[in-house]
Amino acid sequence: MLRFMIQRSLVALAVAVTVSVASFMLLHLSGDLATAIAGPEATSVQVEAIRTQYGLDQPLLTQFFAWAARAIRLDFGNSFYFRESVIDLLAARMPITLFLGVVALAVALFVAIPLGVLAAVKRDTWIDRAALSASVLGQAMPSFWFGLTLIMIFSVNLRWLPVSGNTTWKHFVLPAIALGYYAMPAVMRLTRNGMLEVLASDYVRTARAKGLPPRKILIRHALRNAVIPVIALAAVQFGFMLGGSIVIEAVFSLQGLGQLAWESIARNDFPVVQAIVLVLAMIYIALTLAADLLNAFLDPRLRQ
Repeated sequence: MLRFMIQRSLVALAVAVTVSVASFMLLHLSGDLATAIAGPEATSVQVEAIRTQYGLDQPLLTQFFAWAARAIRLDFGNSFYFRESVIDLLAARMPITLFLGVVALAVALFVAIPLGVLAAVKRDTWIDRAALSASVLGQAMPSFWFGLTLIMIFSVNLRWLPVSGNTTWKHFVLPAIALGYYAMPAVMRLTRNGMLEVLASDYVRTARAKGLPPRKILIRHALRNAVIPVIALAAVQFGFMLGGSIVIEAVFSLQGLGQLAWESIARNDFPVVQAIVLVLAMIYIALTLAADLLNAFLDPRLRQ
């Protein structure tokens, strides 16, 4: 187990370094930063002063190591547009995005796992075909279109839920459904395939031969083993949700990291965009590593 942990940690570290380089290059490939900071009406003297002040006249490798040293201390500099610390902006918006992601993942698992189990038990019936059709529809439907459809039905026509904002729990219902529906197809299909494999195994047939109740066989013996791969997938989907929240937060006007990223991209606020990309990527790497270690703990075969 220790060897497996070291191997996975080294892989995660390599990915983190790669993402850090990509985040740094994202900022420098976007154009002349000194001109962007100074503004379009700045003179050449002012631009050169900005270049010297921010160290943009240094070699690129020197700039990277200086930036990486600050990023480790969570010092991402100041926003070009908001004129305040980037880390303060992220700290104010992060709870909203994390809460939305957790609720959306809970919605996805609450619906997808029972649906996957039911599709496996009722294999090749209309229930199975309906579940597979729903998963295909979930993958094909753009999240922003689904979010707008939910707004039209439940906010505009029925007036059950608010259109936008994040002041009460009601404001998170529609965004969580729209974001959770994005993860449901993969979770449902993986649960279904895992259940089909487990239900055809020898120990399940032995349990049936012993006369155990079908519900006990289904939950204690089949689902318990079939749900192990879902753990890793849930961590991956949660990372995708944090990144995909940019669209959903823009649709529902939630003041989270996604909305901040949208505003920063529109205003060429490069330090904020760079920090959001780096932070979300690191969260995704940490979640994937935790899922791999948990899966290896639950299934010793994965450690080999």
